[in-house]
Amino acid sequence: MPRPPVERPTPETTPHVVAGAGLARGIGGYRPIEDYGLIGDAQSAALVASDGEIDWLCLPHFDSPAVLCRILDAGKGGFLALRPRAAVTETTRNYLPASTVLRTMLFTEEGALMLTDTMPVAWDDFDQLLDSNWTGKGRHRLIRLLQSDTADLAVELEARIGFDFGATIPEVELVPGKGAILAGGHGRFLTFAWPGELRHKGDGLFAGATTLQTAEPLACVLAYSEDRQSAGAVLDEGDWTAQVEVTDRAWKKWATTCAVTGPYRDKLIRSVLTLKLLTFEPTGAIVAAPTTSLPERIGGVRNWDYRYCWLRDATLTLYALLMAGERGTAQAFWRWIERTCAEPGPERMRIMYGIHGESELHEWELSHLSGYRDSSPVRVGNGAWHQRQLDVYGELLDAYAFYREHVEGDGPLNTVDPELWTLLRAVADYICEIWREKDRGPWEVRGEPRHFTYSKVMCWVGLDRAVQLAAENDLPCERERWARERELIRAEIMERGYSETAGSFTMAYGTDQLDAALLRLPLVGFLPADDPRMRATIERIRDELGHEGLLWRYVAEDGLPPGEGAFAICSFWLVDCLTALGELDEAQALFERMLGYANDLGLFAEEIDPATGAALGNFPQAFTHLALVDAGIDLTAALAKHAPIRGDTAARARQARDGTPPNG
Repeated sequence: MPRPPVERPTPETTPHVVAGAGLARGIGGYRPIEDYGLIGDAQSAALVASDGEIDWLCLPHFDSPAVLCRILDAGKGGFLALRPRAAVTETTRNYLPASTVLRTMLFTEEGALMLTDTMPVAWDDFDQLLDSNWTGKGRHRLIRLLQSDTADLAVELEARIGFDFGATIPEVELVPGKGAILAGGHGRFLTFAWPGELRHKGDGLFAGATTLQTAEPLACVLAYSEDRQSAGAVLDEGDWTAQVEVTDRAWKKWATTCAVTGPYRDKLIRSVLTLKLLTFEPTGAIVAAPTTSLPERIGGVRNWDYRYCWLRDATLTLYALLMAGERGTAQAFWRWIERTCAEPGPERMRIMYGIHGESELHEWELSHLSGYRDSSPVRVGNGAWHQRQLDVYGELLDAYAFYREHVEGDGPLNTVDPELWTLLRAVADYICEIWREKDRGPWEVRGEPRHFTYSKVMCWVGLDRAVQLAAENDLPCERERWARERELIRAEIMERGYSETAGSFTMAYGTDQLDAALLRLPLVGFLPADDPRMRATIERIRDELGHEGLLWRYVAEDGLPPGEGAFAICSFWLVDCLTALGELDEAQALFERMLGYANDLGLFAEEIDPATGAALGNFPQAFTHLALVDAGIDLTAALAKHAPIRGDTAARARQARDGTPPNG
């Protein structure tokens, strides 16, 4: 199928410089999706544009209604902008080293404004890293420190703040010299702390000004509370700089636990930090992305809410974090799985859940928002929650088997939790019952169910890992039945999932259509990458779904109007396949080409526009970053050993860690 030519962006020699940013906001008042940076507190997150404007923030949690959402409606959406009064001529920005604290410099002829943005962390494992007198305060707040390199720099504030994606106009109480308190009903309050002049112009629109003195930072704060007294108390706090410094130290300390080395370490650590920002600390859930409805095609309808926990995405995120040396997130996730999935059992297990464990995520549209660059509808909720996707059962068992191996010998972690095993055993039994059924596949198509090859492979993986877990830990189960069904699944895949006519594995039984998810087959240990059938599949995917390293997921009817970008995760899967084949020069070239599609802060969306290199879809996306980490760690190890890294995730992790020879 012919594809438009791709003009890949050339990495700038100074990638953190955005010349002229702040002079204009782009097409129709919208910044490019890749223009944003991410800050967060592992409960929610904000998007900060290169001109220092914050255009997305949900409080108190990822899935809460947005209080700032200009990214979804440039005319009506909320925002928080701080800028010098003089014209901005250039901006630069960067994360502080090994941290999620974001620093933006806005240069003018009169001086420079430095913005330091963060959302303070306050969860238990971070508290242990902090000062002994740290009280844990600082939840649900965004802090912006303003500082100047010259005396008497005039600064302006402009903001629109509302509840419920701007549909609920707040009641505003101005507190002279301190800021304002906004009430949104239903026990929702926002504290808007600002030490300078502040005027409320109505409908949640604010304007303010102040003058910065050299080396005297001021703070602008937006904080969420559930009662008026707590909201008022925020205005009397004066330790904003200390909260930012403590948060920065905590992230730096956490990053030192990441066992990542090699030439790509900084890129990998940035992705690991991004994945950590997408975890929801109160429960252990992991969101796919912190945003909703950023389009997969400008003007298109593939605009989805990703602020939820997909079991597939979350388990793949665990691989990346564990391979990077981070274990706390995995432990919290498995506790969340026990709480969320154990009681209903596998028959009622969903493919995705709300971050608080909600099992029904009904989808509706926000008609009052026009959508990013008029890409409507804007959706809340996700209708895929009720789909049948057979691969998730295998993803769950595969992830736990890897988790068990990765923490082997670590005291109590070396004992399989009986309640969790009860659930996983039931999942394996359930795979035996349902693997012959049709489903919607890993890409959750909204068309008719089919026998998707990848789904069948992951059913095989699930039983393979269940047999392995039971044998290694002498666990009670129907191991012989699992082994028998595992071989039946494999035989059927080899007969019906492989097309002699096409000379490759195919998207589904009875078709010669391709699916980039088939690149996962050697990565989960179903077949070696150098098996002739697998090698041919890899080559066919590159030829028919690819263009200059970018890959489409598939070219097939999926129940929706056509139009989406190339899926970045698929290209990183291809890097892993090339690494497994021992084609290391090609793997390295593709990996570095893909790194060039990140924004200046190292962040990726779900998709890439093949014609322009622009980011598409929700941002930043866990899928892309986890695949970058996996591919980067494998490639680094392969380059160091001058040998392929191949096999399933556990085998590749062993090879990367201690040089165990690949076993195919």
